[in-house]
Amino acid sequence: MFDHLLTILKTSGLLKKLRSVGYLPIWIVFIIDVFIVMLSGVITHILLLNLLIKFQNSTVTLMGNLTILAVNALFFIFFRTFSGIIRHSTFIDGVKLLLSTSASFMFLLVVNYFWEFNFGQKIYLNSALFINYVIAFSLLFLFRIMVKYLFELYTSLEDQKKRINAVIYGVDANAISVANALKTEMPARFNLLGFIDNQSDNKSGRSLLNLPIVNHNRKTYTILRSLKADALIIAEKSLSKADTIALVEECLEFNFKVFTVPLISDWEDQEQITTKIKNFDILDLLGRKPIELQTENISSTLKGKKVRQVMLFNPAKIILVDQAETPLHHLQLELEEVNDIPIRSFLVDIRDKSSLEKVFLNYKPDVVYHAAAYKHVPLMESNPMQAIYTNVLGTMNLADLSLKYAVQRFVMISTDKAVNPSNVMGASKRIAEKYIQSLHHIDVKSKEVSTKFMTTRFGNVLGSNGSIVPLFTKQIKEGGPLTITHPDIIRYFMTIPEACQLVLEASAIGNGGEIFIFDMGEPVKIIDLAHKMIRLAGFIPEQDIKIKVIGLRPGEKLYEELLNDTSKTLPTPNEKIVIAEEIVENHHEIRIEISALIHQMHDASTNEIVVQMKKIVPEFISMNSVYETLDN
Repeated sequence: MFDHLLTILKTSGLLKKLRSVGYLPIWIVFIIDVFIVMLSGVITHILLLNLLIKFQNSTVTLMGNLTILAVNALFFIFFRTFSGIIRHSTFIDGVKLLLSTSASFMFLLVVNYFWEFNFGQKIYLNSALFINYVIAFSLLFLFRIMVKYLFELYTSLEDQKKRINAVIYGVDANAISVANALKTEMPARFNLLGFIDNQSDNKSGRSLLNLPIVNHNRKTYTILRSLKADALIIAEKSLSKADTIALVEECLEFNFKVFTVPLISDWEDQEQITTKIKNFDILDLLGRKPIELQTENISSTLKGKKVRQVMLFNPAKIILVDQAETPLHHLQLELEEVNDIPIRSFLVDIRDKSSLEKVFLNYKPDVVYHAAAYKHVPLMESNPMQAIYTNVLGTMNLADLSLKYAVQRFVMISTDKAVNPSNVMGASKRIAEKYIQSLHHIDVKSKEVSTKFMTTRFGNVLGSNGSIVPLFTKQIKEGGPLTITHPDIIRYFMTIPEACQLVLEASAIGNGGEIFIFDMGEPVKIIDLAHKMIRLAGFIPEQDIKIKVIGLRPGEKLYEELLNDTSKTLPTPNEKIVIAEEIVENHHEIRIEISALIHQMHDASTNEIVVQMKKIVPEFISMNSVYETLDN
């Protein structure tokens, strides 16, 4: 009957009117509360009359009722019980009401005994006062509860069509916590239809939280279809990474949305749990376990040192160097909000050695992380001079100054494109690698080198500026098409946290001269990545959003490598990180070659610059580029 009444309200349009009602002025709430106290007095009077209890004369009774109203009104004002928004009442509002009505009751008791002591009679019966107190508090509390419940019910009915029909994967404590949280979430995002049990067969036909439990003896997408679900919420904590990815890919293939939630801690409340439920992210589909940071090594290396970006390891000072004003400003503001570690920012171009040296002279950093580089392959293919100036000369400036000012550790960020490079950008990074590695071996036997020079080499970083994921995200928002250069192109991927961890750990475990390589698992086909991102966004590839092949860009190859053909690897304490054994160049010879390259750039043609790069890096073979003729 009640549901039928709500349906009438909804169809009549009254529901929308109720939703659009503004908040009542506090003086109206105050008047309602006083009226409720007056009503409780009437109810108390009727109750006592029915019990045949004799009252005082009508004058005393009237004075007593007016006193009750006045005292309650005063304590309403004192505790500001009317200041809360009724439809958003909380536990605190209930406590305020209890304190207010209890204080009124105690005060009236004192007044009653005082009146009896001085005038020989009570204003009202103590039993009547107590009954009035209980009824008043109950009605005041019930009023707020009912208003809150009705508004939530109306909101729930109106928003039900916007909810996502979802099934929870798992029946363990984690899954139950998630379900409980979602059932109490306001406004609700999900309409829960049931649970999928992947552990046993003994729950068939049973229910949990009044929702059916379905055994995972069929394909997941079949179960979701049978329950008329739109999405799956993965809450099973025992699932392996491989099983999770297989489950997600199955759902995406059949156009079901996927949500995940991390493990629930005992102390987390329901609101905390619901805020952690998120769409399954493309970063979760790398097909391998994330790298784990060995914080003990890093902490011992960085604690109390002056470095660029290690807030969690208690450095003494952080020195930020960048030529991009706005990103540098934003980074400084962000870091200052996190910690009170002293931060110094300098607008310096690493190609300007004299300006750069002032930073080293004044602050003498202990650890340098060198991440400054031009990285876009097509742009560098058209601007080899700029690639040399920044990626090579800038690296030389930083490395030479680090050696001069006795920096303890120098870590350079390189790229897998430096391996058997097919473009100017990759070749410039390989030249920088050669210089860094050779610098460490200057008179090593005579112990003249105090700086440990290290290089980290990894693939594409998901979510970084200019990477494929932000591009695809933008194209999906615009309705497509998603552009890929070739249907067979593959790339290695890692996340931003993993990239940071690799760099930090390399600085901790390196002894100098190493090129560290991260085990990034199997490479990913870009077209598969595009399909997954489209499905994660709730669309169907090639139907809702097209994929367009635009052809390989200048210098681009179908696949990247992590090692040269002649290279070998050595293990490290972290099984996900290995050391590439590359041929170490003679420092003096490589310095002469690089210096000649830099000095001739002003007068040399673009082709002449690239020819010189190919001499320094013999394995540099251009692909899909105007420089291919230079290899002949």
